[in-house]
Amino acid sequence: MDEWHKILSVDLGWGHAGRQTCYCAHKEHGGSIINMCSITGLIGIANLYAYNAAKGAVRLLTKSAALYCAQHRYPIRINSIHPGYARTRMVDAYPQMRGDLEKLHPMGRLGSTREIANMALYLTSDDSSFSTGSEFVVDGGYTAQ
Repeated sequence: MDEWHKILSVDLGWGHAGRQTCYCAHKEHGGSIINMCSITGLIGIANLYAYNAAKGAVRLLTKSAALYCAQHRYPIRINSIHPGYARTRMVDAYPQMRGDLEKLHPMGRLGSTREIANMALYLTSDDSSFSTGSEFVVDGGYTAQ
């Protein structure tokens, strides 16, 4: 139970406090809030039950917060990004694991941090002005399987 609470506190707990702060900061002049989620908020993975639960909750927190802002006519858009596995220093430190993860993606490779950041840039731009409460998946086809 300690591990369960720790994971939920880290991966979900910030959502409530952050939401209140963002509403106050953006409700007059508008803005775009992006919740970084994970493909694990969309699919289950057997050994990540607490992480899956936390990311699934962030997914629905995003939708609820977006609806709240829309109903109150706050000019705030709230969306979530669900990245698949990406090449990071941590993943690169384990070449065998990296190879196994690459095989899980239909595109045959891991994403880059730049590809995930580009989705965030899109969501902060006026080009995404009609997107709120939406999920944006950047996973090389992982969840399409």
